[in-house]
Amino acid sequence: MLGHSSLAQQAKLHVDIGAILQAQGDVQGALAAYDQAIELVTTKLGPEHPESRARMARVSFNLALLAYRRGELSEARSRLAEVVVVDEPAIAIKARVLAILALPDDAPFERRLAEARALVRTSAANEKLLMVSQNYRFYRAPRAVARLLAEKKFGACDSVALDFRRHGPSMGYAYYDFADPLIADMSIHHFDLMRMVLGSEARRVSCRTWNPAGSPFRHHPSGVATIEFENGVVLSYRGSWMSSGPDTPWSGEWAMNFGQGEILWACRGDAGSDRSKVDWVRTRPLRGEAAPERLEDLPYYDRAGTIAALALAVRDGKIPPWFSSGADNIFSLA
Repeated sequence: MLGHSSLAQQAKLHVDIGAILQAQGDVQGALAAYDQAIELVTTKLGPEHPESRARMARVSFNLALLAYRRGELSEARSRLAEVVVVDEPAIAIKARVLAILALPDDAPFERRLAEARALVRTSAANEKLLMVSQNYRFYRAPRAVARLLAEKKFGACDSVALDFRRHGPSMGYAYYDFADPLIADMSIHHFDLMRMVLGSEARRVSCRTWNPAGSPFRHHPSGVATIEFENGVVLSYRGSWMSSGPDTPWSGEWAMNFGQGEILWACRGDAGSDRSKVDWVRTRPLRGEAAPERLEDLPYYDRAGTIAALALAVRDGKIPPWFSSGADNIFSLA
């Protein structure tokens, strides 16, 4: 008769096989492997055994992930409720992340923010580094502009105009059922860039979104906002997934006004090309001509930049510049 150690190893093997099959798209094979693990746990190892709790937490999480990817949010939330607290920080943190993603579309904002803060606390309690992939930070233009503001090249910035224009239906962006396709999916990157470049937090926000006539989106793809920052800068934001005008780069087009001049910039080109080639800054002194600003190269761009920053932080035990930690990202979410 197999001892508890051997049974635990068998249960773990079945869970691991299920996870591999699930990743490969073999859902039926994955479910069969999970069933074998559950049978071992419930009939032979015993549900109260520490290894049983760990294996069941993995199974419940994997099933929740499967339901989420199928769009079955209610089932995902039900499965997440089965993820017991175990001595596996990775599972605890992943479950927190999925809990935020699987919130109902009509969940109050306060609940989403509370879940995000809980995730930050969970990662800190388990001494795990939590990073949010704010990949727009890893371009030359926003870093150069942040430096120019810090140097007060044209004095203090008083206002910013930011426009984002894309026509989702004609470019293949077909997330028509996505909750808040502009604010939650796109504008979050712009809000994060605002904080990064201005070096300040938002103090007051006024926002209005809408769904244009003839739009295939279920939720609002267009919006405007006025954002006042703690340093006194007032930013005017316009964004739309239903714009018939010329496409902007993914960062949007920025026009920043100062007492003695103006800074214009944009970054991040389209997929399928070298995104980093769309990465420029032009400065114009008061009553003068606009001129390109020299930009310093980065070792990694976009998502590769976020991964490199995370690897650097883990390797050196120090947070590198422009690192978007979970705690920092709360201010972009809020």
